[in-house]
Amino acid sequence: MKISTKLICAVLFAFIANASFALPNDSIKKDTGSGWTFHFQMTSIYQYHGYFHAPYSGHNSLQDTIEQDMSITSTFFIGRRLWKYAAVYVNPEISGGKGFSGTTGIAGFPNGEIYRVGNPTPAPYFARAYFQQSFALNGSHDPYIPDDVNQVNQFVPDKRITLTAGKLSLGDLYDQNPYSHDPRSQFMNWVLMDNGAWDYPANTRGYTYAFVAQVITPKWYLTLSDALEPLVANGPDMDWNVSKSFGLTLETGYKYKVNDRDGGFSVLLYLNQNRAGNYENAIADYEAGNTNALHIDSLSAYNGDKKYGIGINWNHPIGKYIGVFMRAGWNDGKTGAWAFTEVDETFTPGISFDGKLWHRKSDTFGAALIFNGLSKQHRDFENVGGYAFIIGDGSLPNYSAEEIFETYYQAVLFEHLYLALDYQYVQNPGYNADRGPVNIGSIRVHVEF
Repeated sequence: MKISTKLICAVLFAFIANASFALPNDSIKKDTGSGWTFHFQMTSIYQYHGYFHAPYSGHNSLQDTIEQDMSITSTFFIGRRLWKYAAVYVNPEISGGKGFSGTTGIAGFPNGEIYRVGNPTPAPYFARAYFQQSFALNGSHDPYIPDDVNQVNQFVPDKRITLTAGKLSLGDLYDQNPYSHDPRSQFMNWVLMDNGAWDYPANTRGYTYAFVAQVITPKWYLTLSDALEPLVANGPDMDWNVSKSFGLTLETGYKYKVNDRDGGFSVLLYLNQNRAGNYENAIADYEAGNTNALHIDSLSAYNGDKKYGIGINWNHPIGKYIGVFMRAGWNDGKTGAWAFTEVDETFTPGISFDGKLWHRKSDTFGAALIFNGLSKQHRDFENVGGYAFIIGDGSLPNYSAEEIFETYYQAVLFEHLYLALDYQYVQNPGYNADRGPVNIGSIRVHVEF
């Protein structure tokens, strides 16, 4: 049975409005304040690339002519504390604009704020609507957690089990990195936002319905989730046939300190089953005369194929104002990408500088490298002219890793207002050594409070 997002959010809003009357007064106990949290963000990114060398192009190629595109997102973050260790959150959002070439042509796409919705007109929707409940473990203490984005001010046990259910982005709870995770304030590239080899369950805007269980302690954590996959590749609607389509994710991480500064390391494992077609089967069908097989998404069916992979995430402080980070990822690469992007292998080292180093305490400077690769099955499929929803130049005779360099500087102009300049150099866009390189310049304006 398909449940509409608007219906779920309406029920949650009604529950929020009546929660304070439905619960006994002593259920909140130590928690103080109004019990509400309200935050807002708006981000606009303008991007430009010029002409570049491209002897041929295909269905999903990046255009080799000048392109100038802009994206915008605006989000309200609303939350309500319900009872001890429990809260509910809803995030109405508006997004619009478009990415280069219909958001195609580069697996490590340069704008993590853009979606492949086709229509650039701004449209409203509910990004998130979820419930969260924590349970204290033996020996825990209750440190105070202040009000923040999707975080009501409350006392939360430092050793706890936390259950989250509803509509959300799995990136909210997985693959966290303090230096490289938010395209609204840090690096803009998709693969610096989340591990590119993790085809995480999501609709075209990056959200899904999921149940997430976490065990959290001051030193380590374990997160496990089951989430809905999209009904079609990178589509807007989710597949509620949960016996045949699902995304399982497990992550464990360890937190450590270096001279009172935080570092961390985590390992992520995932297993997806959905309607994605198999690359080798698609090639065989094409050679047998089925030209539709070149579009692997047209072969979608509950075929039982599974995609599995691993991701590694590391961050480490160097001195007081500098941090280094790295992600690495791999998946089996036998079936088509279904939700995120077309990356089967990735490695992304980088460095971030705190503006306090040059007496600009709210500024940030960062630089990172991206190395993306494809499995042999995926390369062969691209070379016969195949394509999915991100890349496809009609041929791939000279495969090479997609190599990207990104650097940015974000400055605070006024309180709550940030301006960032960003440059990305893309070698072998779409893994094609015959095309490129591409130089991309970006300007980002971000407001938050």
